[in-house]
Amino acid sequence: MKQKADKEFRSVRIKIFLQTVAMVGIAFLLVYFLYSVFLKSGFAVGTVSLFQRLLGMGYEEALGLYERTFRRHMDLLLLLSLLFVFMVLLLLYLRFFTRYLSEISRGMDALLEGAAGEISLASELFPIERKMNLAKHAMDQQKSRMLIEEQRKNDLIMYLAHDLKTPLACSISYLHLLKDEQEISDELREKYLSISLHKAQRLEELIEEFLEIAKYNLSDINLQYREINLACLLEQLAYELRPILEEKELACRLELADDLRMKGDGDKLQRVFDNLLRNAVIYSDKGTKITVTGIREESSIVLRFSNHGERIPEEKLERIFEQFYRLDTGRSTGGTGLGLAIARQIVTLHGGDLTAKSEEDLTVFTVTLPLL
Repeated sequence: MKQKADKEFRSVRIKIFLQTVAMVGIAFLLVYFLYSVFLKSGFAVGTVSLFQRLLGMGYEEALGLYERTFRRHMDLLLLLSLLFVFMVLLLLYLRFFTRYLSEISRGMDALLEGAAGEISLASELFPIERKMNLAKHAMDQQKSRMLIEEQRKNDLIMYLAHDLKTPLACSISYLHLLKDEQEISDELREKYLSISLHKAQRLEELIEEFLEIAKYNLSDINLQYREINLACLLEQLAYELRPILEEKELACRLELADDLRMKGDGDKLQRVFDNLLRNAVIYSDKGTKITVTGIREESSIVLRFSNHGERIPEEKLERIFEQFYRLDTGRSTGGTGLGLAIARQIVTLHGGDLTAKSEEDLTVFTVTLPLL
């Protein structure tokens, strides 16, 4: 790292060296000039002649004035002259250095203010210019991502708020019918109650989605480690999803190794697996099979969730893990676009990885969890 930094600033060092040599040369010439002026006879002769012409003195009188004014204080005058030359050269030298600092400061201001265009510095400061522009591009990309995510969240909230009205209004309408209609058949009463219950449940789901968005933005995910058996966890989830699987005529097959024990947060991992299984149910073709395999490797456990359905385009495979990104906005899946983002965050906090692969009609989500 140090060798790289030395190589990057080689041109700066060369320019500073040349500037120093130039300053030393100028200082030497000025000292030589002062020495020639004050210590050689030419200065004394010229000064005496000047006194004679300007003051109308004789030679002896002008010589005496020169000796009293200059000759007796020659050492002090020479010292003051040298000090003046040194101060002037030092000022020029510092100005040379502060020019670099001023350029760097100007570049930092442009970086902090988010000014448009590339940051430009002196050619000798190209390594700093390049790093500033890299930082600027990274900040611009992060800002762009934040704006996109914020827009997605706002759109999603509007979508959920609009959807809240429908089940609520429907439930109220049917409840009013039940209240106002004095004579109503048991069959019709049961139908109205069933519709009202269904709409109320949908309303509850939408409220849960609102709470999930708020929880995701207002809190970090903290893990509580304990010994867990992933095979038992997956078997329990598969059993709980049986009604949904049967409704869509799907089958779920578990191919799990015997020893899938690890240390982790069971509740959080259950959320990950539940989300992957529910996504598999939503996007599976009717009458197909969902397969969950689990193997124990030397230093990790690898789980794969496979389902048969529409292929996920390559450009969307990574974006499905972004916040508030919904794979199919035109499809009524009831999702917020947070499930996979939270799932990947939980797996990452465990030191693992969550990836997706889709070819033809087969989509596979792979969860890799390290053995602690």
